[in-house]
This record gives sequence, structure tokens and C-alpha cells, in this order.
Amino acid sequence: MEKDVNITLSNDEALVLFECLARFEDTDEFTFKHAAEYLALLKVSAQLEKSLVEIVKPDYLNLLSLAREKVASGFQGTVPGMKN
Repeated sequence: MEKDVNITLSNDEALVLFECLARFEDTDEFTFKHAAEYLALLKVSAQLEKSLVEIVKPDYLNLLSLAREKVASGFQGTVPGMKN
């Protein structure tokens, strides 16, 4: 059974991160326009690092591959900025 991971952001952090990600979707370019965008993304990353036990397991790369397949299952669109 999968467990949920909860991430907490202030409304300001969420707004800043939303704009950064929306710009990425629209332009196909992931660049920071303000230090606040970088800091909000770092906060998300830090919370994920504290929540995920998989990142320290010896079979991490396999777990990551399986997770990618499950998350992307059925997706048939283009992905901005994706490099093969």
C-alpha cells in the first residue's frame, strides 16, 4: 500500500513556486527569475528528503524506475524540457 507524503508551504512560497512551475510549462525552460523560487524549491526538496526512506535503500535506482513507470502510466503528451 502506498503512503502519502505531505509537504507544507506558506501561501507565499506556494504562489512563488506555482509561478515558477507555470512558466516552465509555458516556455519549456526551467530558469529562476527570483531567489524566492529557488528557496521555495529547496524547501520542497528538503521535506521530500526527510520523508522518503527509499532514497537510502540499496535498490534506490530500481525503486525510482518503478515509481517513474507508475506515475507516467498512461501519459501520452509531450514533456517540456525533457532530454532523452
